[in-house]
Amino acid sequence: MMASVIKQSATPRQAVRRRARLDRLLDPELLKALAEPTRASLLSCLLKCSRPCSVTEVAECCSIDFSMVARHLSTMARAGLLTSEKKGRTVWYAADGAALSGMFRDLADAIDELTPSMTGCDADGCACNPVYEKQPHYPRPQSATNQRTTAHDRK
Repeated sequence: MMASVIKQSATPRQAVRRRARLDRLLDPELLKALAEPTRASLLSCLLKCSRPCSVTEVAECCSIDFSMVARHLSTMARAGLLTSEKKGRTVWYAADGAALSGMFRDLADAIDELTPSMTGCDADGCACNPVYEKQPHYPRPQSATNQRTTAHDRK
């Protein structure tokens, strides 16, 4: 039987100092490369082709200028989404579906490692974070703008 691990929550200051596999896998360049809709469609196109394609071939199948396609493909290659190989004056780009799915699987696993298990949570609180969940709810203090009174209110 596997022992369940209860993870304690951390403040943002503590969390920043904590090292996790997620820090290594959550690459901003990768996410930036995927966030642009044109790049996402180019990646999809290359995955469906299942073979290396030249910039010219990719530019012919979409309504984007050759230079913009070349720039997008180069950005995705730097981010690790594509492989590139230059033969003469032609650059060939390919997407490796198995490598990409492995990369995203690793990222998902790293996120799961940091996500508290829902085991032990009930209406009385969460076993993942018993101290925080069991605290009584106190009303928030009114802001300074709500505490102001006018001469009319003081009468």
